Amino acid sequence: MTTDVNDVNDNLNDWLRDAHAMEQQAEKMLNAQAARLEHYPELKARIVQHIEETRGQQALLDECMARRGVSNSVLKDLGGKLAAFGQAVGGMTVSDEVVKGAMAGYVFENLEIASYTALIAAAQQAGDATTQAACERIIVQEKAMAAWLLEHLPQLTQAFLIRSATPGVEAKV
Repeated sequence: MTTDVNDVNDNLNDWLRDAHAMEQQAEKMLNAQAARLEHYPELKARIVQHIEETRGQQALLDECMARRGVSNSVLKDLGGKLAAFGQAVGGMTVSDEVVKGAMAGYVFENLEIASYTALIAAAQQAGDATTQAACERIIVQEKAMAAWLLEHLPQLTQAFLIRSATPGVEAKV
């Protein structure tokens, strides 16, 4: 069965727009989380590092999209930012924000990994080696962040529980 090249390129272009919106959402969520973190310096430092990586990822996606003649979707970007805002506001109301935020971050990183896995396959099918290489570069950073969150979740949870059980000590963030 042959694949229509136009369909492949159309899907790749749509998925690049989706990834662009996803990275804007990630940056907004990470910035909101980092701004509130006070008592978990290792987590804050890793989030700040990933914010810089996310900005670099956005630049790579912008380059891929510009080269392919694709503009970002204002509606998707706005939707992503609104979703991130909703998550940030919702997280501020729970007493275990730091743990739930780390868990949500791990889930989001895996969504990004799945997205870039599909983009790599689509770029390969489209014969777009430059986009494929950019996505392969990005996925390494997403996998590293997901692995970091998973590896540090037990210690983060324990630190939260200890702070939470100590009278007069803020545990939330």
